[in-house]
Amino acid sequence: MGKLAVVGLGLIGGSMALDLKKRLKYQVYGIDKNPEHIKSALKLGIIDKEADFSDLKDVEIVIVAVPVNHIAEVSQKVLDNISDEALVLDVGSVKNNICEALNKHPKRQNFVAAHPLAGTEFSGPEAAIENLFDEKVTIICESEKTNWKTLDKAISLFKKLNMRIKMMNPVEHDRHVAYVSHLSHVSSFMLGKTVLEIEKNEQAIFDMASTGFASTVRLAKSAANTWTPIFLENKTNIIKSLDEYIKNLKEFKSFIETNDNKMLDKTMNSTNYIKTVLDGIKPNKNE
Repeated sequence: MGKLAVVGLGLIGGSMALDLKKRLKYQVYGIDKNPEHIKSALKLGIIDKEADFSDLKDVEIVIVAVPVNHIAEVSQKVLDNISDEALVLDVGSVKNNICEALNKHPKRQNFVAAHPLAGTEFSGPEAAIENLFDEKVTIICESEKTNWKTLDKAISLFKKLNMRIKMMNPVEHDRHVAYVSHLSHVSSFMLGKTVLEIEKNEQAIFDMASTGFASTVRLAKSAANTWTPIFLENKTNIIKSLDEYIKNLKEFKSFIETNDNKMLDKTMNSTNYIKTVLDGIKPNKNE
């Protein structure tokens, strides 16, 4: 039975532990600075035993799933304690700062900078679920800096999770993820905040909230201690995406203020193209 360690027993780390225990029969060690997370993870069967960094010398794989602003520091500590053959991978949603921080570590070749594009709005060990990663994508950055055997091990691991794998430059990754993930979370938080400030009658919100509203603000239930570090670590890209979003909101507002139904129709009709993008359908040039 191989040994695997998870540092950070939240949604992503916990869900990976569950699937890898089930599918590859790993014995899972857990490291978390919150003792309640350790207790919950043991009780829920996410991990088999509590560990500390000194135990990592006997571990084949270490998954670093702490908040993104601590990943570089924790990963350095992990790399300092592993064997020469071990794989260390992180699962953070911001990559460039991490890659830069670990660039000159003596065991950089043991590290894989990864971002599994999966999750829910919930957090903590209790949020961990099986099959979270099935049919999802994971991004691997700077694969050329990882030893090929170690990289193969990481790719095999993600394939066992039924994930598709894409390679990407960390700078490009952070720019893209600001638009397709981080901006949607900002939008959801601010929509929820706006409604709570305008509509003081909570019962009215409950009675009138449609499925559209519920799905749009779903992400506003996400944990602040997860997302505050993400917003700050990817600050430059998020500010740029917010500038563009605010410009579009102001423009859309002006169309309503001036009763410009032509521009309202044009804007919404052109934006319907997002369905084609999300469905992965290439438009027919002959149409």
